[in-house]
Amino acid sequence: VVYEGVADREPPPGGAEALRALGIPEGAPVVGNVAALTDHKDHATLIEAAARVVARRGDVRFVIAGEGECRPALERRLRETGLADRVLLLGFRDDVDALLPAFTLFCLSSHMEGLGTSLLDAMARGLAIVATNAGGIPEAVEHGVSGLVVPARDPARLAGGLIELLEDPPRRAAMGAAGRSLLERRFSADRMVENTLRVYRELV
Repeated sequence: VVYEGVADREPPPGGAEALRALGIPEGAPVVGNVAALTDHKDHATLIEAAARVVARRGDVRFVIAGEGECRPALERRLRETGLADRVLLLGFRDDVDALLPAFTLFCLSSHMEGLGTSLLDAMARGLAIVATNAGGIPEAVEHGVSGLVVPARDPARLAGGLIELLEDPPRRAAMGAAGRSLLERRFSADRMVENTLRVYRELV
């Protein structure tokens, strides 16, 4: 297996300021998500989980960067649940590299997934992750080490994982560091190139 890799780049400044410009109070915990608003990314489950998290921790905000055909249905659900001021649909953003370091935690709620490069970008920024067991996600997120992996389409378990890490900063920091280390060992762009060349050499 040749895993996808991401370039290790220095994040630009401005993420915290961008969150404040969105109306997020300074110091509020932020759960971030970067994914197209498509069915397989399953933001509907993320919104149901967010309702559970906010019921316990009213200070938490959810920030979703991405655009897609599911936006109208998601906006309608946010209005129905009264979460429109707690779960922000940002649409397409060109400042994700700046936003990522300002997140407290990263979440991916997909029910179908390849690997998920947004997970790799989050790991590069030292973020602990709560994600589902869809596709190759468990190969990127080591459960209990660099994050928590929960069943897909299970908002209660997803919310439980988020609350668990939101309420345990030391564990969250340790998981973020472990994810960063795993990225360097397995998911760097250099490692992807090296392994791709190795396969080519084996075929000639």
